[in-house]
Amino acid sequence: MQVYSGSANVPLAQNLARRLIVPMGVVERSRFANDEARVWVKEPKVDREVIVVQSLSQPTDHHLIEFCLICDALRRRGAKEITAVIPWLGYSKQDKVFRAGEPLSVKVIASMIETVKLERIITIDLHNLAILGFFETPVDNLSAKPLFIDYFNGVSQTTMVVAPDAGAVKASTQFAQQMEVPVAYIDKKRDLVSGQVSIVGLSRPVKGFDLIIVDDLIVTGGTLLEVADYLMAKGAKSVRVGATHHTYVKGVQGKLDRSMIDQMVVTNTIQAQTKSKKLKVLDVSGLIAESLV
Repeated sequence: MQVYSGSANVPLAQNLARRLIVPMGVVERSRFANDEARVWVKEPKVDREVIVVQSLSQPTDHHLIEFCLICDALRRRGAKEITAVIPWLGYSKQDKVFRAGEPLSVKVIASMIETVKLERIITIDLHNLAILGFFETPVDNLSAKPLFIDYFNGVSQTTMVVAPDAGAVKASTQFAQQMEVPVAYIDKKRDLVSGQVSIVGLSRPVKGFDLIIVDDLIVTGGTLLEVADYLMAKGAKSVRVGATHHTYVKGVQGKLDRSMIDQMVVTNTIQAQTKSKKLKVLDVSGLIAESLV
């Protein structure tokens, strides 16, 4: 077995190879003069079983094409079984047709991935489990929840989990139950005229509690900023965030650093692009390695 990496998250691939005690394969990644992707698997013959690690993070389209080219090159070098580790599946938020005339984008991405004929796909905390149905290849959707529970356990004697919106209630409740701490729900209401969503209440008091907001990803951070301000105004002692994926959209981390949020705990499904003192990055390579042995 060998581990190969695209350019999206080389440190994660290296961590995975160390945990599996297998070598990193050598693949050269570059660009042609016209900006097309170019890959070259240098070994004349590769192992029968290989693992390709590539998050579909920014620049998403480039990383997707690079991934497909690496898989094809490995087949041509003799690989018979390719397991794709795609910790963050780009386009996951585009999981519905929101307006007539729009594509079902994540299904198109799944179809593109299917063209390279993989034996298995491993991903982490998909934005919507319905996405699994867009693949013919077996997909293992791992949960990073155990990493967050281990990290947050014992941080405070006054911990409470907060669901930032209705969509997060189920996951937040399960998380709180596993941590054996209480949970609160943010109540929001949409103005029928303007369409603007605003916070109108909480399911229980949070004064004096160290709060954990649980979510699957950070994109613009707008919801987190609004919720953190609201919770601190209600007397919370501190606010931390636990989110599997941080997409590092330009300017977002700066806003989070200046906010009322005390700490953001994320994973390395997407390679960290900041050295913010408020950011703690958990390593998912152990979860992935366990699923491969």
